[in-house]
Amino acid sequence: MKKVRIIIGSKSDLDICKPICNVLDDFGVEYDFHISSAHRNPENTAKLAQEAEKDGFGVIIACAGMAAHLPGVIASHTPLPVIGVPIQSGALNGIDALYAIAQMPSGVPVATVAINGVKNAALLAIQILGTEDRKLRQKFIEYKNSLKE
Repeated sequence: MKKVRIIIGSKSDLDICKPICNVLDDFGVEYDFHISSAHRNPENTAKLAQEAEKDGFGVIIACAGMAAHLPGVIASHTPLPVIGVPIQSGALNGIDALYAIAQMPSGVPVATVAINGVKNAALLAIQILGTEDRKLRQKFIEYKNSLKE
């Protein structure tokens, strides 16, 4: 099964983003977790994106607040699907991050979830990986059925 790479832009986002790991753990999906700013450490951020596919990852989740360039920068360096999570922060409480991630230029798509929508980001990553992994897809179907109860 392919893995999920999680990249957050700041240590201050750690508590908000940790539930991504919980959801992936519940589904038995392997992942790694990095703090790498698109602004403060652009070389490392680019390297994480560029090497993800050869390292066995199938999707990248990128979480960032304020100007939120991280998901777009990552998407510019990889052919893998990127899920952007706008983080509530700063004077605009995450609206700036939501717009920055959702308004990507044509040719550089980034899937976008709600502000602080970390659980949905993890679930979307699972759905993407489930297109190639029948067991994971079945687990997701069972999860969806459990929501009815």
